[in-house]
Amino acid sequence: MYEGEWVWDDSYPLYDSAKCPHLRSQFDCSKYGRPDHFYLKYRWQPSKCNLPRFDGKEFLTKLRGKQIMFVGDSVSLNQWQSLICLLHSFLPQTQILDELDKLVYNYTFPDYQVSVFVYHSTHLVDIEEEKIGRVLKLDSIKSGSIWKNMDILVFNTWLWWYRTGPKQPWDYIQIGNKIVKDMDRMEAFRIGLTTWAKWVDAEVDTNKTKVLFQGISPQHYNGIEWNEPGVTNCSKETRPINGSTYSAGLPKAYYVMEDVLKKITKPVHLFNITTLSQLRKDAHPSSYNLFKAMDCTHWCVAGLTDTWNELLSVQVTN
Repeated sequence: MYEGEWVWDDSYPLYDSAKCPHLRSQFDCSKYGRPDHFYLKYRWQPSKCNLPRFDGKEFLTKLRGKQIMFVGDSVSLNQWQSLICLLHSFLPQTQILDELDKLVYNYTFPDYQVSVFVYHSTHLVDIEEEKIGRVLKLDSIKSGSIWKNMDILVFNTWLWWYRTGPKQPWDYIQIGNKIVKDMDRMEAFRIGLTTWAKWVDAEVDTNKTKVLFQGISPQHYNGIEWNEPGVTNCSKETRPINGSTYSAGLPKAYYVMEDVLKKITKPVHLFNITTLSQLRKDAHPSSYNLFKAMDCTHWCVAGLTDTWNELLSVQVTN
């Protein structure tokens, strides 16, 4: 499913984003003036099969009574927003949005008793306020007691591991009793992800709960990666990359993630959206968002994340 190419399809997009309630301004490219609509017209064509078109009623019927939770950073929020827009397009009158607290949102479909949560956790491991400041604790997961009660969990982390300066959400890193001001970020990522992996093995009943880990979501700020030297963002990109390969290959973080996932003894499914998303340099908001800031990290809704959810639907309903 994850190997293939993007093909033009006039029947896309799957819904009108203007009719989707609760769509955040950072993802609503059409509302904020994106002039082209080419990015909405591409469908993922796997090499060895056909990807079923998303069917919201079938999705909810097969998952009746289930609780789904996306756990991660704003990329998880991005996918969650897409899924609730997809489901709303099939059932526009039958949903309830609850903000449980600043970290958790729940979108419920009462007729099917299906709840779709998003839980904001930039690193999966804990960040705690202490006397010395904000401490990133690479060997601690206290939020897991909430997560493990779900029927389907979709995890993601990477975006915040390399942040520095004012955007860095912690002041110190702690491993066991050792506290440091900083360390190699890729190694920190490996340690933190290993803590999460050990938590899955120790705490999650995979007979009840299906666990997926999302592959690294790519950014497009360096044109060298797609054979356009000198390009420093995605602002003028209106078409996907042709073919099925990305010149720069997979990011280093992908291999760290892959190595950690291989060591988990319980079944965890790699939701491998990295390469197919690398091909979509055209699918970011760029400056078409409320803040007019250049964003080649997140994805327009409607858009690429709808394909992620078509793939997710196959993974969780079969």
